[in-house]
Amino acid sequence: MTKVLIIGATSKVALNTIEMLTKKDNVDLTLVLRNKKKLPRKYLNQKIIIANAVDYDAILAAVKGQNIVYASLAGDVVAQAKTIVKAMDEAKVKRLIWTSSTGIYNEIPGELGRWNQVVLGDYYHHYFLAANVIEKSDLDYTILRPTWMTNDNEINYETTHRHDPATGTEVSRKSIAAYVTSLIENPTKDIRDSIGINKPNTQGDRPRDEVMKLNHFYDMKDC
Repeated sequence: MTKVLIIGATSKVALNTIEMLTKKDNVDLTLVLRNKKKLPRKYLNQKIIIANAVDYDAILAAVKGQNIVYASLAGDVVAQAKTIVKAMDEAKVKRLIWTSSTGIYNEIPGELGRWNQVVLGDYYHHYFLAANVIEKSDLDYTILRPTWMTNDNEINYETTHRHDPATGTEVSRKSIAAYVTSLIENPTKDIRDSIGINKPNTQGDRPRDEVMKLNHFYDMKDC
């Protein structure tokens, strides 16, 4: 039985991942979240811990005894990364899956890279600093760098590695969840790597109009 701790369990990607993992007989889930009301009723039978990801004592208690920690977080991601790394070191838990963002290494070439920096400059910086905390740790980490996310009901993705140029302008949250699930099922896969994830054949200077609207950046399309 693989014991998996999901921190930030009510994020949309995490919820897609939970949906997949609850269908696995060999996965024992524990969910860390701040607001139980945001969790769909069908998951209320899972083990639940109400905690903030910067609460060291709570995160340490949650991490103890786990095999894999998957974090899908927003907000003060640098403080969250420091808390989780410290707790995992103390608890002697090695495997971490950490969600970040495309573009944090300036790895997006061309006009799309320029546009992303205009739209997400400060956002990038915080996620870069958090990824740096993870990369400097001794954990068996995988950092995820999805491009612009959609709610499309599809699993269709490709990946790039730490020093590869990023490709594609979009990827479904369901695809990201499928990749996370693949890491949980194959925990030695992509260890100590930072993985870009996108839908194949979606290259361009901008995401589709529908994707920008979904992410509330439609007014930035002409930047």
